[in-house]
Amino acid sequence: MALALVFPGQGSQAAGMGRDLAGAFPAAREVFEAVDETLKQHLTRLMFEGPPEELTLTSNAQPALMAMSLAVLRVLEAEGGFDVRGRVALVAGHSLGEYSALAAAGAFDVAQAARLLRLRGDAMQAAVPAGTGAMAALLGAEMDQARAICERAAVDPATEERQVVEAANDNGGGQVVISGHKAAVERAVEIAKAEGIRRAMILPVSAPFHSSLMAPAADAMAEALERDPPRAPAVPVVANVTAAKATDPDTIRDLLVRQVTGTVRWRECVAAMVGMGCDTFVEVGSGKVLTGLMKRNAPDARALSCGTPAEIEAVLRAL
Repeated sequence: MALALVFPGQGSQAAGMGRDLAGAFPAAREVFEAVDETLKQHLTRLMFEGPPEELTLTSNAQPALMAMSLAVLRVLEAEGGFDVRGRVALVAGHSLGEYSALAAAGAFDVAQAARLLRLRGDAMQAAVPAGTGAMAALLGAEMDQARAICERAAVDPATEERQVVEAANDNGGGQVVISGHKAAVERAVEIAKAEGIRRAMILPVSAPFHSSLMAPAADAMAEALERDPPRAPAVPVVANVTAAKATDPDTIRDLLVRQVTGTVRWRECVAAMVGMGCDTFVEVGSGKVLTGLMKRNAPDARALSCGTPAEIEAVLRAL
């Protein structure tokens, strides 16, 4: 068995996440307390109690999801003797989950990851004025189709000026997310519907993530990662923007900057991990989004979710 750990991104947050872990395991409480202390905020109270609309804010959701993932991992280590260096072949994370993956592999400590993700969330939210950008999901579209739709939608028919609309996430299983200027994304949705794409819908997000409109946030992350750089991870990370493994800290720093504006190539990341021999995947943290995608992208692999005390017990038995 070759094991990969995968870490969820924004959208997997839910009010109540981590409350059972904190009640049952000192190792989880230590992570939550470290994040609260670093951010000078009762973020874990927001995680445990909500309200959901405040937890969903990008600047809260990003460090909260990392805290949840690292709390689960620390419980696996404390309760089951789980050893990332000795048991795990590869790690990967979806968007912000890449920071969780790197923290799991020792490239960041928990406080460092919390600082960087708070800054990342703030910078991504500030990069584009509210109401200017949008994202949409094209369900039943492959990447080539989505790119062709974006190319057509980029031109404003009234002014013939080009706007930004780009493929942001290639999640696999016919699920592509696009991102850019609101009007261009809306045109892309209408084109997709006219072309018979099974479903095209605007997503309830606050900014056009993973598009070139995020360039100011990429600059902010370049400065932050210069001050607070990663260390060499104990196991390789498969990077969002290259779908290839990386271990060099300078390379990882560059990839994290590129990731802010680049496409999350999740379908290719999964294919790469399978190609490198991984046959078992554990989603560490809140929700089951990546586990569901795994069943579409790698149907022959074993995919497990690990975010509750019962799931932790089941994963330790399975591994």
